Amino acid sequence: MTETVKSAADPAIPDRTDQPDSLGGIEVLASLSPDFTADPYTAFRRLRERGPVHQVVGPDRGVVWLVVGYEAAREAFGSPHLSRDWQRDYRQPGWEPPYALNMLGNSNMLMSDPPHHTRLRKLVSQEFTARRVEGMRQRVQEITDELLDGMTADGARGADIIEAFASPLPMIVIAELLGVPGLDRASFHAWSNETLAPTSPEAEKEAYEHVMPYLAGLIAAKRESPGEDLLSALVHTVDEGGDRLTEDELISLAFLLLVAGHETTVNTIGNAVRALFDHPDQLAAVRADPAGLAAGLVEETLRYDGPVATTTPRIALEDTEIGGVRVPRGAIVLIAMAGADHDPARFPDPERFDVRRSDARSNLSFGHGIHFCLGAPLARLEGEVALRTLLERCPDLAADGEPGEWLPGMLIRGRRTLPVRW
Repeated sequence: MTETVKSAADPAIPDRTDQPDSLGGIEVLASLSPDFTADPYTAFRRLRERGPVHQVVGPDRGVVWLVVGYEAAREAFGSPHLSRDWQRDYRQPGWEPPYALNMLGNSNMLMSDPPHHTRLRKLVSQEFTARRVEGMRQRVQEITDELLDGMTADGARGADIIEAFASPLPMIVIAELLGVPGLDRASFHAWSNETLAPTSPEAEKEAYEHVMPYLAGLIAAKRESPGEDLLSALVHTVDEGGDRLTEDELISLAFLLLVAGHETTVNTIGNAVRALFDHPDQLAAVRADPAGLAAGLVEETLRYDGPVATTTPRIALEDTEIGGVRVPRGAIVLIAMAGADHDPARFPDPERFDVRRSDARSNLSFGHGIHFCLGAPLARLEGEVALRTLLERCPDLAADGEPGEWLPGMLIRGRRTLPVRW
């Protein structure tokens, strides 16, 4: 029997593929696309054709307001009426935040509002600078070369590109940036997957039970014996007024850098390779000029099939208007970058994958406004170096069977495995 929606404040609605497109005016994402996890773009397009903002039933967030238009998304990113701090007392009744929000609270930039967010970003920006990131370019190239040496050693002609290359690259880069010795890559990759795209509530909880104590111990070690790494610098950073990051803020920040920074870069690389396989003309173009087109490939991948489909939840502080649509106080709002970046009003012929697209860099994959991703320069650098070098070293790169299952949920977008040959 089809479930019905009793009220806009009732989020406890299961994701049912047999539901109609709309329940009492609330759209059902799973009914707008035959397989929403594999193809959210059809659902977002169908919604966007009717307007930029809709109340929907999602696969993992109950009833939310979803922003799918480009200009409406920019408006929502910049709205002072949408809060990232879920701990305040204006949430809609009965809504339970994702486990990550319970664990991290508002101790990090991702889940805080000004002036607290302004303070955190100022302290972190003192050390996580563009100069520090650009200074890592040579080391990123060295790590890339070492991984490809291992992947192609002994005449190997195939591999899982995620396991052999896309996953270890950002993990090693961020581990070295933060000064993490002897990081267990396999364990940490499994933990990061579960924190951002959990397979079950139990697995998500278990991942946090490993990650958070690990990070607390790491920060304690940096406090006792600092090095030249970013985390040591952040532990000991003091601004001109004597302010410094608290223990909880340091743990939350380390989580963002190690976990969120790792998983998004993995999927940028993996999604780029998949998109090239699906578009042979673009693959041929990048093969012919990997140095000249690598940056464009990264930007178009971020726009066309980026690593983050939607934001973490925002909460309306008061009745507000987004894209001409009234959103009530207490509503949960998700901004669908994957929808906004396919808006034909901003990107002509948005379903076309074109590594030479001149306006691709205006994508919203890293957000917009005060919450624009602080790690975007590093992610872009890693993606550009990785993809250019991969196609230079393996010019005959091709798919080798079907990719693995999609990561679950509405947040992270990517495949668990991607077999290739060369």
